[in-house]
Amino acid sequence: MCNASWDGLTCWPPTPTGRVVRMSCFSELRGIPYDTSENATKFCHLNGTWAKKADYSHCRPVNKNSSVDDSSRHWEQHLENAKLLQDIGHAISLVCLVFAFAMFAYLKSIRCTRNNIHWNLVATFILRNTSWFIIQAVVTVEAVRDKSWYCRAVVTLNNYFSSTNFFWMFVEGLYLHIMVAHAFNTEKFDLWVYAMVGWCVPVPIIVAWVLVKVLAQDEGCWISSSYYDFIFHGPIILILLVNFIILGNVVRILVLKLRASPEHREATHYSIKAAKATVVLLPLLGVTYVLFIVHPSGQGTSRLVFIYFNSFFQSFQGSFVSIIYCFTNAEIRNAVKRRIHLSRCRQQDFV
Repeated sequence: MCNASWDGLTCWPPTPTGRVVRMSCFSELRGIPYDTSENATKFCHLNGTWAKKADYSHCRPVNKNSSVDDSSRHWEQHLENAKLLQDIGHAISLVCLVFAFAMFAYLKSIRCTRNNIHWNLVATFILRNTSWFIIQAVVTVEAVRDKSWYCRAVVTLNNYFSSTNFFWMFVEGLYLHIMVAHAFNTEKFDLWVYAMVGWCVPVPIIVAWVLVKVLAQDEGCWISSSYYDFIFHGPIILILLVNFIILGNVVRILVLKLRASPEHREATHYSIKAAKATVVLLPLLGVTYVLFIVHPSGQGTSRLVFIYFNSFFQSFQGSFVSIIYCFTNAEIRNAVKRRIHLSRCRQQDFV
């Protein structure tokens, strides 16, 4: 019998003497893909030694002009385009979010429960976008193979920041409902209650996920999707559905208020105006994710449309939040104008 042998291209298994072994051709050589549907052969002599050379004459490079290969390259190009779209979207969003966060921090005159909730939501988007970029750099083939602790830590933090992001979306929806349904009791809960929901509730959820991963699926960087991820995906899906219901109920209440008491429209004008921006924003704060819970399979047009739309909404969501909650917010614009006016007055007094 010929012993197992490696010739630098193929691992030949132990083989009885006087037989020809057939093995699939190698998939790649020097960066060139080969057709693995063909076979290489090697003869085992009667004296138990292998032939000096294997027959690789049937192993040929893949025909780059084939329709299958063209289709594969075409699909890979779309995936690269979607990845580029995500990189651009996350980068633009991160810049906008940092500027919006600085505005909320600087303008102390606008501090109230509503704007503090917006401020915390912006913070979660910053953390989520930042962790997304870190994952792109940290999660490598070597890190996954070695089960590195820092790789797992980054993935865990990314899941936590994503969870807090959605929980603060729920806080936004809850406050919106309170503001519209109970216009004169918007301070029903203190900010610390909302902070507990947004920052603390996700902690035991992620801890439970980590424990399950360690005990039941201790593989790689924990980045591969599995049904264990439903531990934190489940609450997120529930939040999206609740916010969707809240949006519908808020619209219903506003329509009823306008129809039932047209003479008191001025009294409710402030709460309606304050809620209007949030109602418009809610589709960008999670409700749109409902459309992407189930995605089409295969490599058809519907899958491509899904990938591009999902990449766009996820990566540019932070920009939408910054624009609606900060850059187009009349309250913030007026506060900035007052700051500029006071600064000019002080300069004139100094002169």
